[in-house]
Amino acid sequence: MERLSVVLVGGLHADARRAAVERLLGAVPGSVALHHDLASAADGTVRRTVRDAGGTLDTGAAPLVNDCACCALREDLVPELERLAAGRTCRLAVVELWDSVEPKAMAEVITSCGSENLALTGVITAVDPALLLPYLACGDDLSEAGLAAAASDQRTVADTWARQLEYAPVLALAAGEEAADEADLALLAQLHPTARQVDVASVELAAAALAGFDVEAAAARQHPACALLPQEADAAGVGTLVWRRTRPFHPERLYAALEDLACAAARSRGRFWLADRPDALLSWDAAGGALCVESAGPWLASLPDAAWELVSPTRRAAAALDWHPEHGDRAQHLVFTSPGLDREGLRSLLESCLLTDAEYAGGPPAWKSLPPAFDALLDPVS
Repeated sequence: MERLSVVLVGGLHADARRAAVERLLGAVPGSVALHHDLASAADGTVRRTVRDAGGTLDTGAAPLVNDCACCALREDLVPELERLAAGRTCRLAVVELWDSVEPKAMAEVITSCGSENLALTGVITAVDPALLLPYLACGDDLSEAGLAAAASDQRTVADTWARQLEYAPVLALAAGEEAADEADLALLAQLHPTARQVDVASVELAAAALAGFDVEAAAARQHPACALLPQEADAAGVGTLVWRRTRPFHPERLYAALEDLACAAARSRGRFWLADRPDALLSWDAAGGALCVESAGPWLASLPDAAWELVSPTRRAAAALDWHPEHGDRAQHLVFTSPGLDREGLRSLLESCLLTDAEYAGGPPAWKSLPPAFDALLDPVS
């Protein structure tokens, strides 16, 4: 039996998202849209709607799971898609994700379920380019915006929007009330330079929805160890700075500079290493003035040779590109993108956080004795 094609359409720009869904319903015969409205979670359920280009076909509700609306979506999504596949009348299932739902989680739910009836053929994030920067600069918690998927949801509007934007290989552009200018389009291109941009009214949107999607490759593109980060760019007043060094950060000086660095650009991300934590590959993820620093596992240089066989080829290839005869794949690789980017000021601040020549000469034994300024962030007391 031919598998049911599934495309995820997400994004915090609700009007643009709905426009993309309507376009797909009208362009692909036999397509239906499945949407779970998480706004009803306060009532203890998640409302489900199935419709086609002509209107609503079915409605229902799924109970919350562990008091979490997003968990209810995960539990209900695959069974509903299986039901559509069993009907054999649906050619394409357009899953319209609720505002703050991230496509990565739902893509992995669909591909990991082991269904022989479903094929994830596309992931699309809908974008109103004029709203790109306002959302990216919004440091409000999702709960403050009424968009939290669970009581424990601590994400912000900015970081959620950044991940939605950067995960999808296809961006559906839909103009809103305000026209986008050159700076908006330059920012979009620099944040996700490899994305295929398609106008929401274009016939290309349907083709993009059915083009195919590799969930493992998409995850690798976002993983801090091998992320496909933007390159240097400068257009329409928007700049991207790529900063790479093979000398470790001094933990105290970097910690003291975190607030200034987090606010230096609309978006920054990458990987870095601290002198007192030589084995830990640390991820940098900042948007809207808020920064998340986390451990993303070990550097390959800290692993025994036998463990390399357990590492993905993509990870090994990324390490090879950064390989240093003394430090291995340990490196600073941070990317900052923003309108009005102060490149020289940013470079100067970053350089000041590295070990000095005298500190570097002390070697790893001395580095490990430096004040552990990041313990509160990386080793929180449970």
